[in-house]
Amino acid sequence: MSLLGKVLRVSNRSILAFIFFFSFSSSCLYFIYVAPGIANTYLFMMQARGIMLRENVKTIGHLIRSYTNKNATVNGTDYPEGNSSSDYRAQTTMYLPENFTYSPYQACPEKLPYMRGLISINMSEISFDEIQEVFSKDLDIEPGGHWKPKDCKPRWKVAILIPFRNRHEHLPIFFRHLIPMLQKQRLEFAFYVVEQSGTQPFNRAMLFNVGFKEAMKDVAWDCVIFHDVDHLPENDRNYYGCGEMPRHFAAKLDKYMYMYKLLRYSKERQYIDGLNNLIYTPKILISRLYKNITVNLIPELAPVGDY
Repeated sequence: MSLLGKVLRVSNRSILAFIFFFSFSSSCLYFIYVAPGIANTYLFMMQARGIMLRENVKTIGHLIRSYTNKNATVNGTDYPEGNSSSDYRAQTTMYLPENFTYSPYQACPEKLPYMRGLISINMSEISFDEIQEVFSKDLDIEPGGHWKPKDCKPRWKVAILIPFRNRHEHLPIFFRHLIPMLQKQRLEFAFYVVEQSGTQPFNRAMLFNVGFKEAMKDVAWDCVIFHDVDHLPENDRNYYGCGEMPRHFAAKLDKYMYMYKLLRYSKERQYIDGLNNLIYTPKILISRLYKNITVNLIPELAPVGDY
């Protein structure tokens, strides 16, 4: 009986373990079924953490080697073997000095002294009334958020398209953050908020296409930026001016540990067949657009693309 009791106890434990793992796996499958987007986000974050860990291990080795080389002395000199003093000269800054004099008849430079780098992100909520009060003091801002500098000739005219629905708490924060940055960059710009009404699935592709058509009727913009309302640049050296080639603008997002890439492109948009209005999935939308515009063009990564 004692042997039979042991067998029964083992069997009961096995059954309980089977029930536990079955319930756990069923719960996971149900979660993936009802919320695939969230599940994909968690999966991506786990993969990204693994990649970051491997990269950090590699980086430590490079840092040690770099530190050793910089502090090494060979034959009584201050430079390690194989390097000369020219390799260690301080690089001159590409950004203009504080006392730079602008000319209203010359093009605004792309690298200005006011572009200092990292921006303090303020995510506290603010109302539209407060935003209007803040920017009403700047008499140069025209209706629609249209602004251009007067102390120099803007190098680029940029339209910023924002697909929008039920994000009223994000839009004032977006304006509070982006308008001062674009003014520092001395760009002529305007915002086009394209809102979708109704209860149908949010169609970003349709909003982008409509916004592009309407913006080009308004002004002959040099380029168009497709911008999500909840994406805030973290560096004012992330220049929003145009370029000759399409560009990954929001190259890295904090949501995905600065490893996920979104697309920004210039007026070559006019030479492709738009976006498929029947596609609602953002991932498919971005990949289709990327495929369309890279047939004959090579996209560029923004040098500073943290959001």
